Amino acid sequence: MFRKAALPTVSNGSYLQGQANGKLSSMDRGQPAQEGKVVLKKKVTLLRGISIIIGTIIGAGIFISPKGILKNTGSVGMSLTVWTVCGILSLFGALCYAELGTCIKKSGGHYTYILEAFGPLPAFVRVWVELLIIRPAATAVISLAFGRYILEPFFMQCEIPELAIKLITAVGITLVMVLNSTSVSWSARIQMFLTFCKLVAILIIIVPGVIQLIKGETQHFKNAFAGNDASVMGLPLAFYSGMYAYSGWFYLNFVTEEVENPEKNIPLAICISMIIVTVGYVLTNVAYFTTISAGELLLSKAVAVTFAERLMGNFSLAVPVFVALSCFGSMNGGIFAVSRMFFVASREGHLPEILSMIHVRKHTPLPAVIVLHPLTMIMLFNGDLYSLLNFLSFARWLFIGLVVAGLIYLRYKRPDMPRPFKVPLFIPALFSFTCLFMVALSLYSDPVNTGIGFAITLTGIPAYYLFIVWDNKPKWFRKLLGK
Repeated sequence: MFRKAALPTVSNGSYLQGQANGKLSSMDRGQPAQEGKVVLKKKVTLLRGISIIIGTIIGAGIFISPKGILKNTGSVGMSLTVWTVCGILSLFGALCYAELGTCIKKSGGHYTYILEAFGPLPAFVRVWVELLIIRPAATAVISLAFGRYILEPFFMQCEIPELAIKLITAVGITLVMVLNSTSVSWSARIQMFLTFCKLVAILIIIVPGVIQLIKGETQHFKNAFAGNDASVMGLPLAFYSGMYAYSGWFYLNFVTEEVENPEKNIPLAICISMIIVTVGYVLTNVAYFTTISAGELLLSKAVAVTFAERLMGNFSLAVPVFVALSCFGSMNGGIFAVSRMFFVASREGHLPEILSMIHVRKHTPLPAVIVLHPLTMIMLFNGDLYSLLNFLSFARWLFIGLVVAGLIYLRYKRPDMPRPFKVPLFIPALFSFTCLFMVALSLYSDPVNTGIGFAITLTGIPAYYLFIVWDNKPKWFRKLLGK
């Protein structure tokens, strides 16, 4: 049923000295796969790449709760400024990842770039935290939003039972896992359809908002910067909310080996997607404020539903359905991309060997997909998921800042590396500084949650020495690791 994709690139303790100097020979352009070798096919076109990025970025946040930014900025004008700045910063980060994706043609995203720049220990810590906590918790949270909003039309007059939400959420998670285990083409096609639904949902909000502006409904924009002053402690939390809403621009780099003509399609897909998302997000927030005041927005549990109820009447019932489809698209895109990180980490010898196996007929990394299912179910039915994400949001931006700092380091360390796409040096410098500055400020703003996240991240260090460095493992321990 399964067959190894390729030989691991770890050899004699050197993570770069492998069969093809850190690359899979079968993935290089112009070199066919060796006879009998099963590889992931290049099925991600430009349009599919755009749908992966947009479809993963646009989740429940823009429809449900943009109030996190408003709460921490204190005014309409400042909140719109933060939305715009976060979009520009995300574009800068995405451009840095575009350079990395065109000069390091390996899947795996954050993990691969940290491995190439800084070595195996920080790379292992990154994939350790992603596998155990970040991805299962993030998938469970977005899936809960899917479950809640897919049931919303059936419980208009009463509260939705929590058990019903979790059961339908479990079905949704399982469906996404099965889809990504069965066919790359079908998961990509469904992602394109769901991306179209997301853009339609945003237009359903933007167009009435523009009509309201034409009618002169601008009272909520008067004295836009008046209100509670933004504090030093509030701004990093506002930027966390904004950057979280934009997070997903890096997912195409997780599947680099499956992208057709990556030198051209990765930068194009990233630039087109980020422009569409940034303009859409800012206009959506402007549309909200044409109808809802800042105070009403802070009290609303689902801003898009409140907006639709005021302007669309019975048609507002369609909004929860679009939100549910949007969440399903984020689930699908996230699982599709992150499973490739686990696939590559296993191929490099940092995760059990079975996770780097590919289904012989379906050509999907089936074990790397389904390993998330039990962990996500545990997160779904146990614990405070939102607090858990708060614990680890700092870790995400710490490692993304480290990746972009690694781009600068690689410019110095490996100046002769081919770079088909190259960004001005000030862009990675500004982005990495911003990420690390946000992380430092968050430690000051919320020391308890970020401290817990820091402690969880540090557990990856002893795990690295236990699972990777320790050579004289007992036989039963090696069998457990698949080695």
